[in-house]
Amino acid sequence: MLEQAWQKSSFCGGEGGNNCVELRSDAGAVRLRESERPGQTIAATPAALRALILSAKAGDLDHLTH
Repeated sequence: MLEQAWQKSSFCGGEGGNNCVELRSDAGAVRLRESERPGQTIAATPAALRALILSAKAGDLDHLTH
């Protein structure tokens, strides 16, 4: 079975920087990693990832960055 390629966020810019979030599909889960730490990954269901993204877009997590 071929390993899926990691897809970098469009917010990384076109210069291939190392401060990027990367995603890939893996057997019904979505894996996330930071490009500067490729050996550390987080797995989530597509539904859980969607809920996280919607919460972040809505500003529900802003208090965590202050």
